[in-house]
Amino acid sequence: MSKEPAVTQDLAKEHGLTADEYAKIIEYLGRTPTFTELGIYSVMWSEHCSYKNSIAELKKLPRSKEAGKENAGIVRIGDGLAVAFKIESHNHPSAVEPYQGAATGVGGIHRDIFTMGARPIAALNSLRFGNLSNERVKFLLDGVVRGIGDYGNSFGVPTVGGEVYFHECYTGNPLVNAMSVGIVEESQIARAIAPGEGNPVIIVGSSTGRDGIHGATFASEEISEASESKRPSVQVGDPFAEKLLLEATLEALATGYILGIQDMGAAGITCSSTEMSAKAIEELGSGGMELHLEKVPIREKGMSAYEIMLSESQERMLLVAQKGKENDIISIFEKWDLKAVVIGKVTADNRVKVYFNGELKADVPPVSLVLGGGAPVYIREAKEQKPAVNFPALMNDREIDFHEATLHLLSRPNISNKAWIYDQYDSMVRTNTSTLTGTSDSAIIRIKGTQKGLSMKTDCNAKYVYLNPRKGAQIAVSECARNIAASGAKPLGVTNCLNFGNPMKPEIYHQFREAVGGMGDACRKFQVPVTGGNVSFYNETQQGDSRIAVYPTPTIGMVGLLEDIENQIPSHFITEGDLIYIVGMKLGDSEIENLNGSEFIDAYYNELGTDAPVINLDVEYQLQEMMVEIAKMKLLSSAHDLSDGGFAIASIESSIMYQPTQIGARYDLQTPTRDTGIQEFLYSETQGRILVSLSSSNIDEFQKICSKFSIEYERVGIVGGNDIEFKFGGKNSINFKMKELNERYFQSIPEAMSH
Repeated sequence: MSKEPAVTQDLAKEHGLTADEYAKIIEYLGRTPTFTELGIYSVMWSEHCSYKNSIAELKKLPRSKEAGKENAGIVRIGDGLAVAFKIESHNHPSAVEPYQGAATGVGGIHRDIFTMGARPIAALNSLRFGNLSNERVKFLLDGVVRGIGDYGNSFGVPTVGGEVYFHECYTGNPLVNAMSVGIVEESQIARAIAPGEGNPVIIVGSSTGRDGIHGATFASEEISEASESKRPSVQVGDPFAEKLLLEATLEALATGYILGIQDMGAAGITCSSTEMSAKAIEELGSGGMELHLEKVPIREKGMSAYEIMLSESQERMLLVAQKGKENDIISIFEKWDLKAVVIGKVTADNRVKVYFNGELKADVPPVSLVLGGGAPVYIREAKEQKPAVNFPALMNDREIDFHEATLHLLSRPNISNKAWIYDQYDSMVRTNTSTLTGTSDSAIIRIKGTQKGLSMKTDCNAKYVYLNPRKGAQIAVSECARNIAASGAKPLGVTNCLNFGNPMKPEIYHQFREAVGGMGDACRKFQVPVTGGNVSFYNETQQGDSRIAVYPTPTIGMVGLLEDIENQIPSHFITEGDLIYIVGMKLGDSEIENLNGSEFIDAYYNELGTDAPVINLDVEYQLQEMMVEIAKMKLLSSAHDLSDGGFAIASIESSIMYQPTQIGARYDLQTPTRDTGIQEFLYSETQGRILVSLSSSNIDEFQKICSKFSIEYERVGIVGGNDIEFKFGGKNSINFKMKELNERYFQSIPEAMSH
């Protein structure tokens, strides 16, 4: 057996621990830590596991009762059912090894769901990459998409939604955020706790290897040229093993003999054993574990206690069984060709003791390791640093070729169709998916055995957050809720994945603090709790002599409920002769107010603007409530929110998105009162607006309900024809043929990836 190195402050520093943190470890233990203990503290006190630089702000969010206490968030939906859902990042692993980084991100988030006793029914994602003209970016995009598709398709859960944005700031540090949604009977919700002195502790699933060691600390530092050498910190996934693990776990949980269970994700055995023990101490007054690592099934020779404790090998879980029933549990996993081995027992001495071949390698108080216990909490310096941005001097409308300007906007990767990506995902497996990808503002999944449907969405325009962190985060929550409501569902709960740069930099911490504040503003207004989430700091890459942070990207994942799935509303036009309205916010009185932060001024004038678009949370909430009620009344044929690209893009998408039955439209719009009025109307990204179509026979009821909720409405056109025409004041006609729209919208990303 190799001798462990002597622990020093310098070695602690190499493990990412500060001098103060190392001193605190010595204080907790009353002695110098062993090498294995140092590893345990280094991963558990990493940002990825402890949230030490973020928890003080996260506590300010409106939380659900269960938030942060289990593997995933829970929202109850009636009929004795609950939804388990969560989103997490796998950014740094995907930057180094895109295929496995993305694949294991998908696998890990699904395990968080089924360790709650829930069966995963849907997956979503939120992705960010650099410019598609960059060969490395194409390599990353290709690897990430294949990793998500191969793992999800093999595992047998449909990938039903997501979003993708491109910007230079993500070139070396892509963002890969994966979300899973599952259904569980309320009486079957499993807990991540280790109760009952003497109860056996069982490791189940795949064997343990060296892959992923220090993955949590790798995720808590900046990407650099040296990151390529950290490929061992990227886990390797096996979706077929995970499928077996899913079925075995749900069958074992149904026996009632499993008293606690936790996925081995970040920090592996270390995290699951210490967190489950700490929760028992918190809730039951005492707890702990005694582990014997020589019993852990391993797949590599010569693994040390340090390596076994820190390994992040995938498709593994730790569970606590009822004493005397361990063989019943083990036999279930063995039936599914999975390993299940008793490696220890629950204790009542408030310690986690780790033995290896009879030698005590670690003896730690678990409470000292966990969030809310002894893990350090920092409030970093925050200082606003306004971005160096401008609002352009706009050209006169008469000088602009709106036909070509719109086609150019339509072909930009941030707006153009993402079928090249989502066609690689199986969105229909298990036959519960009620919407084809791209045909609804949110994905809808049937809940079998009921008339209910679940709506789900991910969203964040990081450019808005960069321009105004608080307002941008408000918009991220609002657009997610608006998309769910536009589909006919009522928003229920939020999970988040907060992707930022280095929190030690005051301007980055300011972005983070303000974004969390904006998220809280919107969630409180909409009465939608935050059920949990993930923080990913240190998303920065080297560019020349400087380190450049990604745009602050607080990705929102949201679920909503359709009490009757027959009430869902598609986003595309359906019926010739339907009238088209814009409902929600009116445009403002100035060009700056209407075009700030828009994709149009970025594309046409090469300026970002000086602020995020206008948002009014009161209007947003009333609009959501109105859309849910309208859906129940079945008044609308379609509804599509106005977001990136504004009215011009939303109207075109409503005509062409559903390719089997594309249908044109005629728009007769008001005469502009300013020389820039056409630009403002076509491309404004002012929030809180939805484009709807409906039969003329429903107009009276539609107007009544708009008045009931104090929502403005404006008739703008009629569905029909084989092309799209915009007229302002009966003239200034802008015409688009379906063929040219299809070429620009559907071919942009495939062409970029083929070159």
